[in-house]
Amino acid sequence: MISPASRQKPKALRPGSRIAPIAPASPGKEDRIAAGKRELERLGFSVAPQRAMSPQGYFTGSPDERRSEFLDALSDPSIDALIATRGGFGSVYLLEEGLPDRLPPVKPLIGYSDLTTLQIYLWQKHRWPTFYGPMLAAALDHGWGVVNGCDLSSFQRALTIGPGYALDCLGEPVTAGSASGVLLGGAMTLVEATLGTPWELDTTDAILVLEDRGMKPYQVDRVLLHLKHAGKFKNVRAIVFGDFPECEPPVPNSPSVRDVVRRILAPLEIPIVFGAPIGHSSRPMLTLPLGAPVRLTAEGQGTLEILEPTVRP
Repeated sequence: MISPASRQKPKALRPGSRIAPIAPASPGKEDRIAAGKRELERLGFSVAPQRAMSPQGYFTGSPDERRSEFLDALSDPSIDALIATRGGFGSVYLLEEGLPDRLPPVKPLIGYSDLTTLQIYLWQKHRWPTFYGPMLAAALDHGWGVVNGCDLSSFQRALTIGPGYALDCLGEPVTAGSASGVLLGGAMTLVEATLGTPWELDTTDAILVLEDRGMKPYQVDRVLLHLKHAGKFKNVRAIVFGDFPECEPPVPNSPSVRDVVRRILAPLEIPIVFGAPIGHSSRPMLTLPLGAPVRLTAEGQGTLEILEPTVRP
């Protein structure tokens, strides 16, 4: 397992903490971004003004604009945390020319989907924990505890100081058991896309999170088999899968995503839970502290115990 001493911990958020919106990928709709900001403000946080950029196709701005926005938010002493506006595609371009070898002190970075690339990079290169959770125009704009919204308890517990805690995975076991490790992963196709890069995700001793949307079961099969052939499941302790919305079988009675997961991964004989509301989900999205030591128990609906806070006072 990763040595606890190698992990950096950002400061916990408190009422009045100032959060900077960043847009490292695709542009979000202004009304949805504004709705997400209001939800953070209802929790007592302050939201900094968003930097204006000139959209370029499916990117919020040029790579230099997006990279500068990210680095400036990290360097600004008045900013306590960063949250993405939405995913889409483009975060990898922040890494095209590389980020500085030495970054400012760690701050919470919140987001999912395309943010997976940046989150994996920060873990692999700097041992920064990040938070796989809602974005301003993706889940937060819908609110707390509602369809297409986000889960309030897991968001607050992940980002505020306190003892360890447990999350109900609200899924079902594929293979039963219990295992401990470091929580890592994200959007499955973006985990796959790190293969062969300098920031390829090291899954040794991980409790691996994999989720995605809009894929046919045979496409999930292809990605899982690629990850298997690349050795990414060899030393994994356990796996938590999302519920893979919009991934229904194209032909009635043909294999589902869950069937594919069982066929490829059950022989590993490690605990696996399928169907958790993480990342792309129509159910209230859980916020997961990536980089935290956790224990997954694949019984009932599955339980993920966060063994220590990912933030410090």
